[in-house]
Amino acid sequence: MALKTPLSRLTTVCGVLLTLTACASGDIKPAAKTATVVSETNNQWYQAGEDKIKALLAIPTFPQHAKNVIFFVGDGMSLATVNAARIYQGQQMGQPGEENLLSFEQFPYTALSKTYNTNLQTPDSAGTMSAMITGVKTKAGAISVDEGVDIGVCGDQKHHVLSLLSRAEIAGMNTGVVSTARLTHATPAATYAHAESRRWEADSDLPKDNKGCKDIAAQLIDYPHGDGPEIAMAGGRRNFLPNTMNDPEYAMLKPGVRTDGRDLTREWLEKYTQSAYVWNHKQLLALDLKNTDHLLGLFEPSHMQYEINRSKDEAGEPSLTEMTETAIGFLAQKNKPYFLMVEGGRIDHGHHAGYAKLAITETVEFSNAVEKALSMVDLNETLIIVTADHAHTMTLSGYAQRGNPILGKIIVPDEYGNPSDQLQLDTQGKPMTTLSYANGPGYINGDQRPDLTHVDTTTDNYKQAATIPLKSETHSGEDVVIYATGAGSHLVRGVLEQHLIYHIMKTALFEQIKP
Repeated sequence: MALKTPLSRLTTVCGVLLTLTACASGDIKPAAKTATVVSETNNQWYQAGEDKIKALLAIPTFPQHAKNVIFFVGDGMSLATVNAARIYQGQQMGQPGEENLLSFEQFPYTALSKTYNTNLQTPDSAGTMSAMITGVKTKAGAISVDEGVDIGVCGDQKHHVLSLLSRAEIAGMNTGVVSTARLTHATPAATYAHAESRRWEADSDLPKDNKGCKDIAAQLIDYPHGDGPEIAMAGGRRNFLPNTMNDPEYAMLKPGVRTDGRDLTREWLEKYTQSAYVWNHKQLLALDLKNTDHLLGLFEPSHMQYEINRSKDEAGEPSLTEMTETAIGFLAQKNKPYFLMVEGGRIDHGHHAGYAKLAITETVEFSNAVEKALSMVDLNETLIIVTADHAHTMTLSGYAQRGNPILGKIIVPDEYGNPSDQLQLDTQGKPMTTLSYANGPGYINGDQRPDLTHVDTTTDNYKQAATIPLKSETHSGEDVVIYATGAGSHLVRGVLEQHLIYHIMKTALFEQIKP
């Protein structure tokens, strides 16, 4: 092949872009010496890339089958939530923040999860958790039933679908449920109950013509498979207590709500020979777990405190990390395989209220719980999956310079790309924040948007701006990330339908243990 470009104008030898084609054809012979290459090997980003490749090549090959599965669900933990939380955590440690990684972001296997319900593009937690825990997608608002139900209408058992926790109980495994939401709330409820409406948390929530349908709280006590979950810890006391009984923490202010007269906490104690029920942190710490076979912990009448407020709770309640540590230690001592679901339930609630700081700090605590689990298990026999049930509308936008406080006002680099103290202003000449919502209670009409110049947007009670006014911010329909490590984690890859998470966990567990 004749070259129109003189050799004198071609940059050195094979491996340089301009000469690749000719070199491959054999028309150009490599020179004896190569030109000097720019020394990028001393660049921190280049070296970080090399180090990461070495780490990826060194990832161990995990066994395909797992003895145990721990399933972490960050309720509403969108990718933007993870990004903001990683930056926030890094900045709390004195770093710029962007380079930080949460515990589960270091897992070797990831995939995207498509979160739609069978009747909604943008899903709810009941339908999404039901998909993840039963392997069957269903309608929004439904708890571990198939899509053939009518929401809010009592059906029959032909629509019930077995959860992974139920399969584990049938197989003789130990099981557990941990959440910072009510134990009867959508995500934890889907592990042990069936309901045509997520709202049926107590008998007082059932429709008058209920055709024998049972409320979610009662289904935990009357659970029909195996010997029932060995450990369950969350909020939601009110749904387990009769309306004639005062709450032990708040007395007359927040009594039970059951109208059937059942005290389900007492029934839990009577059902098992070595059972325990606790409602505060001190009681939990005082338990003799080695001589306990079933543990119920209900630490608030409704949802548990946000982590940022937990120290203010006079009665005291454990953190998500403490509950995770207790649950793993409790289940592991039984010398049986186990399945444990852990939910960071209040990430979602912070977003709905428009308080990004609440959602972010809950996500950091969720990451701490995952880190604690990693320190307690053998990944050659335990599968850990971390994911979200759905996303939220919070976004990171603007052009904040690196290291800018993630909850702060946007400060941009100077014209040379170097750090400055210059605020980014909107068309009204007002400062703006990195975090905002597409909708929610933070909406302020048009030019009435406040001037944030002298506002501290990093406080606990600062409500981020929202584009569309709503009393409660909504979920969003974007994919969420699945993070996996340990035995059986190799199946987590690609873009997956959400219900495949169940099938991955089931495959890892039951290749050896047949239900």
